[in-house]
Amino acid sequence: MPRESGTLPEYWDTYKPYRGHGEQPVPDIDAFAWTQYDGHGPGEEFLGSPRTALELGCAEGKEAVYLARTGVEVTALDFSAVQVTRARRWWGDTPGLAFVEAEACGYLAAAETTYDAIFSVWGALWFTDPDDLIPLIARRLSPGGILAFSQAEPIEGYYGPQPMYGNGLAGRKLTLLRWSYPPQWWADLLKRTGFVDIDARVLPAPSPDDVGTLMVRASAPR
Repeated sequence: MPRESGTLPEYWDTYKPYRGHGEQPVPDIDAFAWTQYDGHGPGEEFLGSPRTALELGCAEGKEAVYLARTGVEVTALDFSAVQVTRARRWWGDTPGLAFVEAEACGYLAAAETTYDAIFSVWGALWFTDPDDLIPLIARRLSPGGILAFSQAEPIEGYYGPQPMYGNGLAGRKLTLLRWSYPPQWWADLLKRTGFVDIDARVLPAPSPDDVGTLMVRASAPR
């Protein structure tokens, strides 16, 4: 079974966009954001020009909605029933957009559909064993299709699966794993899996002392 930190969806139920309870306002959507800094980094053009796309770990679904509004047919997947229910309530009537409750590896292993793009914005690509997930993604991309994802840059010298307490340091133990590797490691894995045109790098933050963003993009062979 793939090692995936979402085996307890409790953490993801409260992840975004707000912690706490009660009805939440529908967020404004005016950009496709890959990084943790407003207005920083590329937009939807980082995906190329797909007709169909799959998002792995969509949370509240902002990027999926933005992409669907440009005419792309988007499937947005999340492991949390709470996240998917809220996203459907907010944007379930968006043309060309479907929200799916599923774990990434299980969904990809069972799927028969292929996509022009598969992407993850600080999502399942950070919280699932890439040795399991990347080959499954490769099988579900159309020829020439794009894989693109972003997450926090790794801490130098501390690579691999990193455990953390998802609910802080008090209360019931809720352990998560994040897989953190440098750009060259990702490039090597993608090349071994058959991807081409690989671009893996750290995009510096607007302030040089702040945490940067790991940005990775690669193409399936034609």
